[in-house]
Amino acid sequence: MRLSSAYPVILSTDVAAAARFWRTHFGFSTTFEVDWYVSLRHQQDHQDQQDPQNPQNPQQWELGIVAAEHDTVPTTHRRPTGALLINLEVDDVDEQYRRLVLDGPLTAVLPLRSEPFGQRHFIVPAPDGVLVDVITPIAPDPTYASAVVPAVTPAAVMTPTAPTSTTAGNT
Repeated sequence: MRLSSAYPVILSTDVAAAARFWRTHFGFSTTFEVDWYVSLRHQQDHQDQQDPQNPQNPQQWELGIVAAEHDTVPTTHRRPTGALLINLEVDDVDEQYRRLVLDGPLTAVLPLRSEPFGQRHFIVPAPDGVLVDVITPIAPDPTYASAVVPAVTPAAVMTPTAPTSTTAGNT
């Protein structure tokens, strides 16, 4: 299967307020907006932040917000998302903590800290019970170093393999 896109859609009790939160604090811009649905995109504008595998195509991150009570949502699931943690990896988490929490309007529910498993991060609440974990990767301490898996390129994951002699012809 070749995906052309994958992104979360938050079920919201106030679509406009949720979209405003993501635009104001995290730099998302609106690509589609009606009263019951907003599609947001964050696009890297700087050459040094583009995908090195495809420098002609800047990285884009998408997020949707839909009214929890809208009839496109199955009736059995018409409630705000809640209990969702969205990770945003940034170059300088200390700078973002200063901007958003120390000098800004947000309150951290998990203050800035370094984790032994290789993250420096903080968490702030977003509308609808969503949490935003702002992260900068750091070196893990030795107890976690062996858990780090080398990067796998998408081409390696998607490359089909030929059947082996032990599987070819088996029915």
